[in-house]
Amino acid sequence: MKEKNSIVVFGGSFNPPHNSHFSIAEQVLNQYEEVEKIVFVPVNKKYEKDGLEENKHRYNMLKLVIEKNSKFVLSDIDMNGERSLYTIETLIETEKQFPNKEIWFLIGSDNLKELHTWKKAEELLSKYKVIVMERNQDKIEDIINQNELLKMYKENINKLDEKIKSNISSSYIRSQIKKRKSTRYILPDEIFEYINENNLYI
Repeated sequence: MKEKNSIVVFGGSFNPPHNSHFSIAEQVLNQYEEVEKIVFVPVNKKYEKDGLEENKHRYNMLKLVIEKNSKFVLSDIDMNGERSLYTIETLIETEKQFPNKEIWFLIGSDNLKELHTWKKAEELLSKYKVIVMERNQDKIEDIINQNELLKMYKENINKLDEKIKSNISSSYIRSQIKKRKSTRYILPDEIFEYINENNLYI
């Protein structure tokens, strides 16, 4: 059995967080024995994305689920500044919080295609391990082979064994809520109730 010495950063808008987010995190824990914790990092409200709910609500919704799982950690490091952090900054800050741990980060294949354009992309790829979820018809090998920087650091890029089968997304959930449709069973019960109690996304 491998020593549990790795921390995986799972960033996102979580607008709202839903069952697929938590099942993906569980999948990472199942596949990689060395992973000790999954750190959920919701983005700052100042992140350029339409319809992003207030920081406190997205944080509170995550907390309702995460506090019940000893392998999940909720971080507010991207919520306190005047702007949203770059991924490299998030990873560096997480490294400070978990000294002597190897820091990995989790992204979708759609983000892998753009990773070479990110702030300090080479430093990010050289210092940190990347776990990639293949989405839709994407093939990670093809994405890597089409980019010189990704090819250079391909040993640091790993993929989850199973593709995401669900087409459920946060935007779909928001649209269903606007239409007054039920989102029960798509969301954890705690989040379903929180959204209704706070009249979010209507």
